[in-house]
Parts: sequence; structure tokens; C-alpha cells
Amino acid sequence: MDQNGGSEARGPLCIALVGPYLSGKTTLLESILARTGAITRQGKINEANTVGDASPEARAHGMSVELNVASTEFLGDTYTFVDCPGSIEFMQEQAAALTGVDAAVVVCEPDDKKVPALQLILKELEQRGIPRFLFINKIDNAEGRVRDMLEMLQPASSTPLVLRQIPIWDNGIATGFVDLALERAFVYREHAESQVIELPDTMSDRNAEARFEMLEKIADYDDALMEALLEDMEPPRDQVFDDLSKELADGLICPVLLGSAENGNGILRLMKALRHEVRGIAQTAERLGVSPDDGTAIVQVLKTFHTTHGGKLSVARVLSGDIKDGTVLYGGESNDERVSGIFSLMGQEPKKLSNAGAGATVALGRMDSVETGATLSTTKGECAQIMPIAAMPGVFGKAISAKERKDEVKLSTALGKIIEEDPSISLDHNADTNELVLWGQGEMHLRVALERLSGKYGIEAETRTRRVPYKETIRKGTSVRGRHKKQSGGHGQFGDVVVDIKPLPRGGGFEFSDTITGGVVPKQYIPAVENGIKEFLPSGPLGFPVVDVAVVLTDGSYHAVDSSEQAFKTAGRIAMSEGMPECSPVLLEPILSVEVAVPSEATPRVNQIVSGHRGQILGFDAREGWNGWDVVSAHLPESEMQNLIVELRSATAGVGTFTYGFDHLAELTGKQAEQVLSANSAEAA
Repeated sequence: MDQNGGSEARGPLCIALVGPYLSGKTTLLESILARTGAITRQGKINEANTVGDASPEARAHGMSVELNVASTEFLGDTYTFVDCPGSIEFMQEQAAALTGVDAAVVVCEPDDKKVPALQLILKELEQRGIPRFLFINKIDNAEGRVRDMLEMLQPASSTPLVLRQIPIWDNGIATGFVDLALERAFVYREHAESQVIELPDTMSDRNAEARFEMLEKIADYDDALMEALLEDMEPPRDQVFDDLSKELADGLICPVLLGSAENGNGILRLMKALRHEVRGIAQTAERLGVSPDDGTAIVQVLKTFHTTHGGKLSVARVLSGDIKDGTVLYGGESNDERVSGIFSLMGQEPKKLSNAGAGATVALGRMDSVETGATLSTTKGECAQIMPIAAMPGVFGKAISAKERKDEVKLSTALGKIIEEDPSISLDHNADTNELVLWGQGEMHLRVALERLSGKYGIEAETRTRRVPYKETIRKGTSVRGRHKKQSGGHGQFGDVVVDIKPLPRGGGFEFSDTITGGVVPKQYIPAVENGIKEFLPSGPLGFPVVDVAVVLTDGSYHAVDSSEQAFKTAGRIAMSEGMPECSPVLLEPILSVEVAVPSEATPRVNQIVSGHRGQILGFDAREGWNGWDVVSAHLPESEMQNLIVELRSATAGVGTFTYGFDHLAELTGKQAEQVLSANSAEAA
């Protein structure tokens, strides 16, 4: 590439803006749009007038809660920026979007508390092989030396952070920078292009030192450059830029740029770095395994929106070929759709296009059966899926119901659309508690979903703490007779059974058998006895489903005229209702196997949290492949999991998470059992 302005043909670029919560990504997007002339005035988050974060929910909370997409032009090239939410609760948005980008700008602050969150983001980019820049934002508010900032941030990256600029300080304030690759000094001008100045004499030594450090890092992957450095030869500038571009593309380095998004500082240098050093759609397609040679168009869906008036929009990257309005795209599994409208996006404002070629990031209209993450092509038949994105499992759940009975069907439909937009939200019908449970990634995540339900779909919903699926069992056995006799004119009802009720080992479930001899209970009635017993099991003497019980039908009697299946079914149920209270019933609570992933410095605090939730810590170990992280393994009662994620995030600067699964049932006695039984009785009353 020509470092003075030209660039090879590579199609429009798609760049992700990612970074920790409140690092300034949406402000950076706004600043880029303003500096490149896509908008006439740079908006501000606190004035609720930015292109990104235009949804009512984002503006109400002053944070990104979904993907923002906007396009602009710079020096003749087209760029689409995909601004991803920084909160871990909305990370699903980032996971799907990253599949189709050429590179990422990781926006961060010089703040050591944000390093674990930065590591989460860089880890995903590294695993996917996505070229990435680090943009240290808010440099105007930074304190201390930039080399110390880099040393603080380096643990978050498994590849070297290569400083591309050093700040020019004036009385402790960053007033400009030196571009180490260009060897030029610039002074910031607020919301205007930086001005080239002579390198201050006081910075000559620091500039030489920082430039040599940059060259040393990139020379680790270029023997010719290393040889030039060893011989004290100044390498050609073109060679330096070629190395920076190649090593960025290969994921060997992470270049670091400086600026202030709010003041528009460092924006054009960032844009020029993207223009000169990011390779285009051909390399991205190759990285994703897309190499059509027959003119096939291949499209990757990055995000789904349900608009109020325009229906469903699928934000997609065209990886190869060309699509037009009316093009049929095939994905297999009956999700073949005809494109009904192609749009570019400027935040929430769509603009109609006639076609989209390779590299374009567009919204496709009315792709009703197509889901986020799908790969589509213009070749009929099954389309190989590039990178299926698994939905993040829910860690925070609330039981949900419509306030008005008339809205129950509408509630399910609206939640279906919300889940389609964000698959890390899920709706589960718990058969044990007969509740609809809405699952998400945290308190704010579900709050935003409920606000969308109300504001976008006009449905008011109620949420409450979800019930825990307690069970009950017995500690000892008994033998009991169940007798049902009723005479009411004509044929009566008669059924008589004797059953032995015995406890089974934990996990034994339910067993039924009989030892009937001599036909005291006719064979045709024995299944009815079993059915009557099973009818009792959903609500035992303590009011919960009965498990780990064996029942043996040992004796009984019948009447030649009045006996029937219904009579023996009733007799079996009576036997259980009279016998079970004599068997020392006991409450069982579900125990979950939980693995908590946290930064190592938070492990002692997390151990305290787990223990405080009646958890049994099984141990902890280093998280494989994660520098400075641990995984704590524990058993926790499900009743203690309701707000665990809230405490965990509070203790880990918002980055801790966990996975879990059912492990076993354990007896619950004493005061806690009394509280559960009392609450259950009050609810049933």
C-alpha cells in the first residue's frame, strides 16, 4: 500500500469497535462519523443525540445495550463500524458480529481495574484470529507515563502491545503525539485535524528510544529488519509499514494508538492506520474459509433487528459475490429467503440500496426464517455454516407472566422476537414449578428486555423470584391399606389394596411392583393401582413432588360387581395419602455443580461468597489458557443461586461468570426447611 494516501482495491471495510464498559466506544464512533463528514455535528451520550445508542433503552441507561452500525467514507474508501456493547451482560451481540469483521479497534482506558475486562475481549479476538488495534482513549485525562500504561495493559494481551505513538506532554496534559512509524509530531486541535509540528527538542531522546522499542518488537518476525537494527541501519519507512501491516494481519502484534474520542483527538491517525494497515474482504473471507470460484455470493448474518414499522432486518456482511433486491439466498434447513430490500445503516436509520458487493455490510429486509449467525449463499442447497455461534447460557432468571391475561399469547410472541434479536436471552417452562422463567446474563440484561416488552410491544409483564424445584422423600417405610368403598344406588365403587412403601437410594426415582397371588386383586386392576399411586406423587405430605420411593402392592380384595379400574386407582391414591405421613417425609433441595471463572486476585473474595451461600468449595485451579484467572469448583444449593451473579460481578469488576448443572438432591432440615414449608403453605392457601 501507498503510505501517502493510495490503497489497493479491497472493497468496503467492516471494523468492530469493542472494549470494556464505559471505555468510550460509542463516543469514538460519533467522533469518527463527525471527522469523516458523515454527520455535521458530534453528539454526546449525556445529551442523548448520538447516532449510536439511539434506542430508548440505551438512552435511558446511558450505555450500549445492542449493536450499533454506521457507515462512512474516508479518502475514497467505505467503512462500516460495528459498535459492540461493553458490558459482559450484552456480550452475545459482540460474539455474532465479530464473525464478519476485517479488524477490531479495542477501546480502553489507562485504568488497571479494566484490565480483566480488556482481557476477555482480547482473548476472543485472539482465538478468532481477528487483527486488532488498541486505542487508549481519554489520553487527555491520563496520569503517568505511557510506557507504564502499556506495562499495565500488556497482561491482558497474549501478543505484544506495540506502541505506535507517544504523547507530547505540557504541564501534565497530553497536547499532541509523535507517530513513531511516520516519525512526525502532531499537536491536537479540538474537533479538527491535528497539526504537524517540529519534534520538540526535549522529546528527541524519548522518541528515538520509543521508536527503537517499536522496531525491536516488529523485528522479532522479520529477520531482515532485525539485521538492519543490529547493524544500526535505519530501515526504509515502507518496510516498517509493510511489517506492521503483515504482523497485524497475522495476529502477531497489537498496535497501540492514543487519543480522546470526546475531543476528536487522534481520530484521523486511527483512520489512516485502518486504511493503510487493514487488509480487506479477500483476506477476511480466506480466514473464514470462504473461497468461491464460481461467482457465488456468500453472506454472513451478524445481527437481527425487529423494527417497529419495517419488519425484520438482518444485518449481514457480504463475504463474496454480489446481491440485489430480490436475490434468493439459501441456507438449508428451510431458511431459504428472497431479499426484500437492501439497506445501509446509520444507527437506526436505514437507507435503501440497489445492490451490495463483496465487503459491504448491509441490512437485508424480510429474511423471516434466517437467524443471527447464519451463513447464506446464492447456490441452491445446503450452505456450509462458517462459525455457528452458541447462545450464552442464562445465569440470572426471573419467573415472568403477563399482567393482563389477554396479553399472554402476545407475551410469548414478543419475547420470541426479543430472543431472536439476542439469543443470550431465553425462555424456559419449568415443568416442576409450572413457571415461565426468563433467563439472561444479569439484572440489567433482563431489565432492558422488560423495557423493550413495554416500550416496543406494549406488553406489561410481571416478574418474581423463581421457585426452586424442591422435592421430598421418605426416611423409613410402612405398610398401609387403602380402601375405597362407595354405594350410591345401582353399581357401587369398591377397591381395596395393601401396599408397602419403602425409601430408595438417592436418585432411585420411583419403582412399583406387586406380589399379588391368588387373584386377590385382579390383574386388570393392578395398572390402575399404579396410576393412582403416581397421581399422588406430584404433591406429597410436605407439598412437593415425591422421589426415591418404592411401592409394592402386596394384598387387597375386590367385589365382583362394584370393583372397577377407577375404584382401584382411588384406593391406590388413598393408600399413599394415608401411608406417606408415617414414613418420616423429608424435604430435598437441588444441589448444583458450579464452576466460577474469575481473575485470580478476586478468588479469595469469591470463595467467601460461595461459602456464604451454603456452598461447598471443591477446589480451584488456574483457568487453562487464561493468564491470571482461576476456576473455582463448588456445590451450591439452587436456592442460593438466585442473585449469585450479581454478587460475583460486584466482586470482580463485572467480569466474573459461572457455568452450572444439576448434580444431586440433598436433605434440607431445620430452620431453612421450615421456612420453605411455611412459604409453600402460604402460597397454596
